[in-house]
Amino acid sequence: MSNSHPLHPSSSSIGEIDHVHILSENVGALINGEEYSDVTFVVEKKRFPAHRVILAARCQYFRALLYGGMRESQPEAEISLEDTTPEAFSMLIKYIYTGRATLRDEREEVLLDFLSLAHKYGFPELEDSTSEYLCTILKIQNVCMIYDVASLYSLCKLTGTCCLFMDRNAQEVLSSDGFLALSRGALLDIVQRDSFAAPEKDIFQALMRWCRHNLKEIHSEIMAAVRLPLMSLTELLNVVRPSGLLSPDAILDAIKVRSESRDMDLNYRGMLIPEENLATMKYGAQVVKGELRAALLDGDTQNYDLDHGFSRHPIEDDCRSGIQVKLGQPSIINHIRLLLWDRDSRSYSYYIEVSMDELDWIRVIDHSQVLCRSWQKLYFPARVCRYIRIVGTHNTVNKVFHLVAFECLYTQRSFTLENGLIVPTENVATISECASVIEGVSRSRNALLNGDTRNYDWDSGYTCHQLGSGAIVVQLAQPFMIGSISAGGNQPTVCRAAVTDRNPRAPTRGAV
Repeated sequence: MSNSHPLHPSSSSIGEIDHVHILSENVGALINGEEYSDVTFVVEKKRFPAHRVILAARCQYFRALLYGGMRESQPEAEISLEDTTPEAFSMLIKYIYTGRATLRDEREEVLLDFLSLAHKYGFPELEDSTSEYLCTILKIQNVCMIYDVASLYSLCKLTGTCCLFMDRNAQEVLSSDGFLALSRGALLDIVQRDSFAAPEKDIFQALMRWCRHNLKEIHSEIMAAVRLPLMSLTELLNVVRPSGLLSPDAILDAIKVRSESRDMDLNYRGMLIPEENLATMKYGAQVVKGELRAALLDGDTQNYDLDHGFSRHPIEDDCRSGIQVKLGQPSIINHIRLLLWDRDSRSYSYYIEVSMDELDWIRVIDHSQVLCRSWQKLYFPARVCRYIRIVGTHNTVNKVFHLVAFECLYTQRSFTLENGLIVPTENVATISECASVIEGVSRSRNALLNGDTRNYDWDSGYTCHQLGSGAIVVQLAQPFMIGSISAGGNQPTVCRAAVTDRNPRAPTRGAV
């Protein structure tokens, strides 16, 4: 007898009966049917017969409305709804009865009404699924409308996705009809973001159009979102002043701030693309200073030796030379990764500065008084910049600074800094973190750092030195703030203790 016979369930379902699809079809057949219905909803004159017990079983809101404390007396047989549309409510009824909803063929306005019903009537799974679908259909014409609703209901994932989309298409968003229809709160949330990186003139003109389209709003509060010091004198006098939306004093204050502030102290806007390396040709980055520039941004971190695969600059006493990277546009970064040339035991010292105009530089990393090697994983408070300069100050072998790879990005991973140094949350005295044993005796190099705490005897698997002379010294890849060290049979743990300079006249090793 065939295994497909109804009386012989397949081996994968032995002991289990799953006929949910049949239940869904049977209950779904009751949708909009007058038979057995005991309540009717009216939405814009369209009638929706329904069944109290099904609504109550599926939704706490309807349970309270039809059977609980929300009813003032015996519930009416007909209930009018004024906060939705027939299309959206029809989708909700179908979902309540069948657990299914079709989103792909609906207009954005209907989907947003549907989303609001899911939120109001307490269907979090439906709310999440609809939000995820909306994330996939974002475009210039609908992103403002979707963001407005998402922010109203505090849908973090959807608002975040909308913000990323608007950040990458800021000028097009400003010119869209949807921008004029934004609510006041959503409008300010968007334009006050550092990552909304349209030219300030375009932002001002878009806000001016919004104010003329929304005459009942307090325009002074809206125009306060414009960063006037970022506009040129010509723009302030010929664009802002004739509008009459900002006082002469506000314009003069902006001119004063622009003329008296350091360039890097201005509140710039910049592109924000989390967790992506911006120092690539894809984003228009290029090396504008330094020797052998082509190798630095090619992404190859394996094929390099004494002759090729790196960029360099001579180390001079005045430290004016350097390797300089120009990003494709002003960008927000807080994380830089460097690969120093490490085919032998040499170490380097360096510092890193950032700038918007190549004139005013801010030092974000200062390792000029310590020795570093191999991969450098550097963190600092987020800044908007266009130019990044890496300046080598010392090489333990010669007077040349060699840099194999450079990456910069904005990371959302949490990190802690103390006195500008990273406080690690994992063991940094490992080979994978580019640490090295530079003093001590061992039959196998770096046996102390390989993580093997079981396979050792009197012949191998350990590092030693004679009592009374010498030492075991571990050089970390870069200076860290640590606080405890564990040695012996257990894996080292990471804590916090400052690595300080032992000789202020010469660079020190990042060592413990």
